[in-house]
Amino acid sequence: MTGKVKVAIIGSGNIGTDLMIKIMRTSDILEMAAFVGIDPESDGLKRAERMGIATTAGGIDGLVALPVWPEIGIVFDATSAGAHHRHSEVVTAAGKIMIDLTPAAIGPYVIPVVNGEEHLDAPNVNMVTCGGQATIPIVAAVSSIATVHYAEIVASISSKSAGPGTRANIDEFTETTSKGIETVGGAAKGKAIIVLNPAEPPMIMRDTVFTLSSGAEEAEIETAIEAMVSKVNAYVPGYRLKQKVQFERFGSNNPVRIPGLGAFEGIKTSVFLEVEGAAHYLPAYAGNLDIMTSAGLKTAEKIAARKLQREAA
Repeated sequence: MTGKVKVAIIGSGNIGTDLMIKIMRTSDILEMAAFVGIDPESDGLKRAERMGIATTAGGIDGLVALPVWPEIGIVFDATSAGAHHRHSEVVTAAGKIMIDLTPAAIGPYVIPVVNGEEHLDAPNVNMVTCGGQATIPIVAAVSSIATVHYAEIVASISSKSAGPGTRANIDEFTETTSKGIETVGGAAKGKAIIVLNPAEPPMIMRDTVFTLSSGAEEAEIETAIEAMVSKVNAYVPGYRLKQKVQFERFGSNNPVRIPGLGAFEGIKTSVFLEVEGAAHYLPAYAGNLDIMTSAGLKTAEKIAARKLQREAA
């Protein structure tokens, strides 16, 4: 298999710019063909111009007007949930694959280490959220060996690493992540919380995962979680456990009540994660940005490999 698949990125903010740099530095199968924004003075567009990439400040219409548009096979959307709907319509109507880095959730949710092989032929795939990419693998690890009755995640990120798109989509973030905890993570009920921390110096992304489960012992759960952390770390090197997994048992003499689910007897698992960014564009504290772009990149490379294999057959 030879050659590369040409890609475009819509969104010249933090996520889009980091993804562009990551593709150019690390990918052997994707080729940056176009970078799209709406502000001609944005740092991302200026960087792309300096690197010789076709650019436009005309949004999706400007992308379609570029000479390279017919050659593009995959388009990333790093804008907002609201804008994504039209972007998806234009891109998929042209027969191209859309990888959605917004919480619009038009296409199926994809977490590379959990269901990365399941939706390679979908016209639009959704990368959930940064918090989802960091925490859903942990919920999935527990649910792979136990019944997860409830899972709750708290994603804490530096406010400096939250761009306008992230801030505008807080509601969509919590809704999409909660659904992902259930549909991909396997929890019967999920809840998500995001915290924008203004601390100085800026804090590295921290994520906390709580699960209430039955059907597996502490040692089994801990082994499954540690194995999953290693899998995510393979493409997000800054992803790690902040401390050992913690457990608490609830029995008939001290059950805990779950809203909407009733009394629970089993194991509460608490997982504390840290995600340090690769500093391709923003500083290392922006692990939320790095895990999102890394997941999008890995998914795109799988789709590109499938596309090239079919073309060669």
